[in-house]
Amino acid sequence: MTPLEQLRAGHLPRRVVQLLVGLGLFGVTMALMLRATLGLEPWGVLTYGLTLHVPMTYGQMVIASSFVVLLLWIPLRQWPGLGTVLNAVVIGLATDATLSVVPPIESLGWRVVAMVVGVVGNGAAGAMYIGSQLGPGPRDGLMTGLARRTGRSIRLVRTCLEVTVVTLGWLLGGIVGVGTVLYALLIGPVVQFFLPLLTVRLEAPAPRPTARTRPAARR
Repeated sequence: MTPLEQLRAGHLPRRVVQLLVGLGLFGVTMALMLRATLGLEPWGVLTYGLTLHVPMTYGQMVIASSFVVLLLWIPLRQWPGLGTVLNAVVIGLATDATLSVVPPIESLGWRVVAMVVGVVGNGAAGAMYIGSQLGPGPRDGLMTGLARRTGRSIRLVRTCLEVTVVTLGWLLGGIVGVGTVLYALLIGPVVQFFLPLLTVRLEAPAPRPTARTRPAARR
């Protein structure tokens, strides 16, 4: 569906609430992985590495990098939806808000708990905002757009993108560790488990009548 069709497909209030809750939870779980300091998700490795060289908070960097990624949509002829724009902003705000109230974690046991909760919660949050069907996130849209334009599989494009961003992030000083590996192994199955439960069932809206399809006026 196009962005306008997504808005016209029904259940909009419920879908917007689900989208916002999912994006907020996504930011919270990203912050938990940061506090665990046991390794970040692939794009998080790059984001953290950039914050070491640019005077921004982690959440601010999430927002800035999201809009940079959106610029890459232009040659791919991708159109952002409401969910795409909110994704670029809400996750960063939620991450910084969580970091401001959750202190650094010293105990290794609690860091492991934070890492596991972060990974599983991140998958559930991703399924929640994807299931709202209001447009992909900037990074997801880049992946699907590249797959469509190149004719390569989603799996190959995603792997290439994530290897690239992890490598760049690691070179910049990003945190790579067991959490990065755990995320790579679990995120797909977790999203697959929650997505059928959280997807809002929609029907594509009927096309609006045009001058050619509109019935002729009676004389």
